[in-house]
Amino acid sequence: MLSVEDNELLTRTGRGTPMGELFRRFWIPALLSSELPQGGAPAVKVQLLGEKLIAFRGAGGRIGLLESRCPHRHANLYWGRNEDDGLRCVYHGWKFGFDGACMDMPAEPSDSAYKDRVKAVAYPTHEAGGIVWAYLGPAEHQPDFPDLEWTTLPEDHLYVTKRHQRCNYFQNVEGELDTAHVQFLHRELNKNHTFTPQKVFDEAENPEYTIAETPVGMLAIAQRALPDGNNYWRITPFCMPSFTTVPTAPGNRFTFTAAVPIDDTSMWGFTVTWAPRPLTDTELEQDRSGMRLHVLTEPDFTPVANMDNDYLRDFEAMATENFTGIMGIRSQDLPVQEDQDGPICERQGEHLGTTDRAIVAARRLMLRTAKALAKGVEPTQPTAAAAYRQRSFAGEGAGDVAWNVLFDQVQSEAAPVVHA
Repeated sequence: MLSVEDNELLTRTGRGTPMGELFRRFWIPALLSSELPQGGAPAVKVQLLGEKLIAFRGAGGRIGLLESRCPHRHANLYWGRNEDDGLRCVYHGWKFGFDGACMDMPAEPSDSAYKDRVKAVAYPTHEAGGIVWAYLGPAEHQPDFPDLEWTTLPEDHLYVTKRHQRCNYFQNVEGELDTAHVQFLHRELNKNHTFTPQKVFDEAENPEYTIAETPVGMLAIAQRALPDGNNYWRITPFCMPSFTTVPTAPGNRFTFTAAVPIDDTSMWGFTVTWAPRPLTDTELEQDRSGMRLHVLTEPDFTPVANMDNDYLRDFEAMATENFTGIMGIRSQDLPVQEDQDGPICERQGEHLGTTDRAIVAARRLMLRTAKALAKGVEPTQPTAAAAYRQRSFAGEGAGDVAWNVLFDQVQSEAAPVVHA
């Protein structure tokens, strides 16, 4: 369990907090590219790490991300006019460029240089993999964009979604790292195994857990001994600040997840399913159905199955089809994360077991790095861009084959790095 003080540090991500400043050293997903479909369209509201922002796409396709309040008298720039290479406040006509520089003050004297001294808060953006990414930290520490393999692939290799989740970001991160929950929360009762290797879980011995730190985070490794002498492995990469890749069998498609704080009690969940080839119509149909790792959402990204309707829990399905009576893998995650002692879990009362080893390791890593940054020691993870190029692994291996051999083999199959 964590102390009250460490839980506070882990979960608070506003500007000026240790964890908030750590998040601001990384590129993080801000919104879907599809939310800004064309240049000149109206701006959209974005909230990240407690900051209220406005995103807009210029006529040439470039994306700006500004603080929502106009520097003049704090009118909301959401109501502004998107004009070519800038956003013009409708209150008094002040216009701001992608870098926040004031481009025009039409009501000021024509010979005034005042506009050269006024600047809106603006953040760098990078569009890749169907997502608009943002960097909210100090300019002098802005890192290269991470070499996530799927961000270099063609659009038809990806399926990208976003959801609003009503809990602190780390409750989702812990769920992604919790291998033990898969055989219970996602258990199927009708033997029609569409996702989880239930037969393996039923026959294998209880797992042994190993943690291996990487230049950008860690690997959560679960080993299950099988009756035939082989091992079943699940290896989950965790990349700071809040990215994971779901364990996947070789030759299958992979799924990346990101838990991005909106504020301390809610988050955006970004999910990207991808393959080093075009996704098939059958695969896309599975992902769009909401039965796997993506959820069906309303236009505002609220999950269709949510806390207000008990996640559409069906008690007949709970008796005959699956462990929870909730349909869809990701939808099954939502109630145990959103209703985990409230939107911010009070971890000081926990009783952890051996299955929580990865969760403990991730907490320690995040806390250690945030505390070091608070003392002036910059994190090394954001600058290790190439190390973000990690695939996950799920599958069997011979009893005498170590996990790293299987993991390295999967990495060797990754697509070559392509820089724009």
